[in-house]
Amino acid sequence: MVEARGRLRVGPRLWSGLRGRLGVRLRSALAAAAVVAVALLVAGLVVVSITRAALTSNVDAAATQRAGEVAAALTAGRDAGLRSALRSPPGEQTIVQVVGPADTVTVASAGVDGEPPLSPLRPPVGQTLREQRTLPVADQDTFRIVAVGVETPQGARTVLVGQSLRPVADSVRVLSAILLGGLPLLVLVVGAATFVFVARSLRPVEAIRRRVAGITGRDMQARVPVPAAHDEIAALAETMNDMLDRLESTVTVQRRFLADASHELRSPLATVQVGLDILASSHDLPDVSQQHVERLRTETVRLGRLVGDLLLLARVDEHGLAPRRDDVDLDDLAYAERDRLAAEHPRLRLQLTIKPVRVQGDPHHLGRALRNLVDNAARYARTTVTIRVWADPTAAYVEVDDDGPGIPAADRGRIFDRFVRLDDSRSRTDGGTGLGLPIAREIIAVHGGAVTVIDSDSGAVLRIRLPNAPVGRRSA
Repeated sequence: MVEARGRLRVGPRLWSGLRGRLGVRLRSALAAAAVVAVALLVAGLVVVSITRAALTSNVDAAATQRAGEVAAALTAGRDAGLRSALRSPPGEQTIVQVVGPADTVTVASAGVDGEPPLSPLRPPVGQTLREQRTLPVADQDTFRIVAVGVETPQGARTVLVGQSLRPVADSVRVLSAILLGGLPLLVLVVGAATFVFVARSLRPVEAIRRRVAGITGRDMQARVPVPAAHDEIAALAETMNDMLDRLESTVTVQRRFLADASHELRSPLATVQVGLDILASSHDLPDVSQQHVERLRTETVRLGRLVGDLLLLARVDEHGLAPRRDDVDLDDLAYAERDRLAAEHPRLRLQLTIKPVRVQGDPHHLGRALRNLVDNAARYARTTVTIRVWADPTAAYVEVDDDGPGIPAADRGRIFDRFVRLDDSRSRTDGGTGLGLPIAREIIAVHGGAVTVIDSDSGAVLRIRLPNAPVGRRSA
């Protein structure tokens, strides 16, 4: 019983899998073809049955008419009329017998002369009986037999008339062949026409899908096209446009709030930082107060960096970056970061493997992207930070390597999301905001490149890949 139940579940699962693989157009075409095939089969069976019945009725009528002619000749006692009634026209397969008492055949047509009676039917005088029988005297053909009871001068007689059903069978066979031959062609035509019509009907849906696929969080002004026809697809497009209007309004308010708040915070932060600098330069503060002032200065610098990052991201989301396209020497940027890192982190050992590489881009933005990667490496490095710059015929590369704990494979895509910091870096004393790597990714993406995490035996390796300019320069 369990096995049977398991088998029963395969059907719905298989159908669900097929529906998932087949598109709407193909499913509609197959459904239409299946419905038309079933309808045509039923209609064909009905047509064949009606045709067979009509032809059989015609055969019965012809046999009844012949039996009436023979009966009239017997009743009138006209031998000439009887001989004429026994003769069949050319092409007509009709046999006639007149059966007397004791089932003796008194008169018969040429094809069954000397043969026993065609049928056991013996109707009373004035009545007619019919049956269908296969006769061995006619090569096992099937005949419709009409039996008529007749009163003759010699007594009661039975007129048996057999009309062959071979023409009926031949006609039904030809009709069935025509229907069966035309069925696949008609089903194919219906399926193809349904496929084409559904494809044309789904063109507005595909246009809507393409437009929605191109809408991003940065540019939400695009709207989906509304078809001219006032149908369900047009209602769907209008509903989606209304939804996009609401989303655009919400995102615009959020971006404006973030940009305004970040901009307004810069002035009070600058004032606080100047005040703390003045306090730090004062020699009248005790040592404990001096330590608190230094801690506040560090936090103020961190907060100022966070505000600056938020303001940059707000501008990127609202307007996007518009970098200049100048010649930028990546080796110069790497040397500048080496000098800055040596001054800010004297405990770290710096290693450089630099070749002269020039690209097209904005030196300020590219410098900021490299600085964010270097600061990230310095935050996690135990003793060493390595910077490598090189190029191949297709691209320029900058790698920043540290000998820290590394980045787990599951987090390598997540670290480029905003405000994401790994568990080991969530201390507020490390200076991380979770925005440095996302900003670097945005900058490099605008320049046509990418920032990725490279597999490493120890520590973390972040690689910048940029389109390569054909000109290189040796840096002093």
